[in-house]
Amino acid sequence: MSNNRAKTIAGMTAGLALVGVTVGVSAAQAAPAAPAAAKRGEAVQQVNVLRSDAAMKIADAVQKEAAKQHQRVAVAVVDRSGDLRLVVKGDGAGPQTVESAKRKAFTAVSFGQPTSKLAGGATGDGPTVKDIPGTLFLAGGVPVASGGSPIAGIGVGGAPQGTIDEAIAQAGLRAIQGDLG
Repeated sequence: MSNNRAKTIAGMTAGLALVGVTVGVSAAQAAPAAPAAAKRGEAVQQVNVLRSDAAMKIADAVQKEAAKQHQRVAVAVVDRSGDLRLVVKGDGAGPQTVESAKRKAFTAVSFGQPTSKLAGGATGDGPTVKDIPGTLFLAGGVPVASGGSPIAGIGVGGAPQGTIDEAIAQAGLRAIQGDLG
């Protein structure tokens, strides 16, 4: 077997598929050096996801706390990507409450902090974080974390003050806190 052909075969078995090699050019000259072969599954990342039954448990706890505080609210739960997992508009909640809850949940999971702590960064004369589409920097959104990373967001909208929305959202978080890793 020629030296060029041996190098081509060796390159192919290391994960490189060479389409062709010019006569008189070695495989090493024809193609850039390949990184060490990746281990199976190395390009895959495992992520924690809030289960749908946990989202329903959050919504139930939120609506019970809202009733206890005589508030009419909507609650939204989003996943790590900000995609809506669940929304419940309580009886008598206003038309703005669903959108408010979704945006607060999105903001909380995006920044990994309660929305009440983020309001200070949303001020100024020039562009700020408030310009990011889908965000809302009013109190009422809390992140859900597992393993030190946010995996979901809870948003509550409808109370006359954001601090009340956030206290109600915290009740939803407490309902599942013991079940998070």
